[in-house]
Amino acid sequence: MARFFGILLVLALTLPSIGLVTVATLLSPAAVACTISGLNVGEIPDSLTARTRDGHTVTLNRQQLTHAATIITVGSETVGVGRPGVLIALMAALTESTLRMLANPGAYPESVTFPNDGDGSDHDSLGLFQMRPIAGWGSVAELMDASYQARAFYGGPTGPNSGSPRGLLDIEGWQSADPGVAAQSVEVSAYPDRYQNYQTVAEAILDALTTRPSNASNGDPRVPETTRIVFPLPPGTYTDTSSYGWRTDPFTGERRFHEGSDFAAAGGTPILAIADGIVTFAGPRGGFGNLIIIEHTVNGEPVASFYAHMWDAGVHVVAGSTVAAGQHIGDVGSSGRSTGTHLHLEVHPGGPSSPPVNAIDWLTEHGAQGLGVGSFVPAGCIATAA
Repeated sequence: MARFFGILLVLALTLPSIGLVTVATLLSPAAVACTISGLNVGEIPDSLTARTRDGHTVTLNRQQLTHAATIITVGSETVGVGRPGVLIALMAALTESTLRMLANPGAYPESVTFPNDGDGSDHDSLGLFQMRPIAGWGSVAELMDASYQARAFYGGPTGPNSGSPRGLLDIEGWQSADPGVAAQSVEVSAYPDRYQNYQTVAEAILDALTTRPSNASNGDPRVPETTRIVFPLPPGTYTDTSSYGWRTDPFTGERRFHEGSDFAAAGGTPILAIADGIVTFAGPRGGFGNLIIIEHTVNGEPVASFYAHMWDAGVHVVAGSTVAAGQHIGDVGSSGRSTGTHLHLEVHPGGPSSPPVNAIDWLTEHGAQGLGVGSFVPAGCIATAA
């Protein structure tokens, strides 16, 4: 390590204009964030089918997936974006153009002379993100280029627009916002509620196009078969408050499908991994607040578990780490879209991009240790989740 810093110092002294940038880049926490396990694009499939949040099926062809790969690659190379930012960008492009490079012959006849996937007609909008030249996003030639549009969407210090219009990195607090709200903050659409519907499709794209973190020195990406299944909270510390299924959303008053199971518990109550596995995400994600995602193998099949709403200090694992069933991975909190301290648990057989099932039913079917040993929690702790 000392030798490493010595080399950097020599570079800084002998090549000042390059050395200072190199040292700052290598030592900056933000620089580390641009190289995230799981954002290396692999082989692009011929097609991909996924479901939107409202249950509609979307099938994307190879050309659409190639555009998605461009968005992922540009995001992985842009300091500060990471997986959450790439997810938001994919949600935006899916909503605006279904990941198609759209020309606009009515507004800009010259746009059809550039490689495109069809014609659009939304005002003077162009391309994957339906950006408008008149709004200052770029020229027609620039906006008919997928890489340019991705760079413009991400924005930030290396973006082409110097913060006007604002890209994702130019928006304060985007990391803790709901992904749909963050996408709308960039797109400024007349229909702001559309983006969240495509989050599940964006997750499926990331899962299909990027490589997974390895749990073995030989690079084998498979997660070992779990040794047991456990309930995610210690006996006597929780009560089931809002289970999987349709319910009245506590924030909007509208009828909405709740994809997880909520367990009210005191703040700081230990959260346990339900099975052996590998952590693939740990950090803030929109309405989930602080979220941990662990991938498992159960009876030979992939399964992902989501643990949501921890406070910042309540996350005790990092992406890429291996955990054992029953391991203390976090503490109960109330971050994100939450009305009280609780654990929001989701179980996704098939992996993180697959639809969740009733977590209580799944744990019951798999004989989870500690299941059903809850306790009364005061009404002030009763909570609901995103």
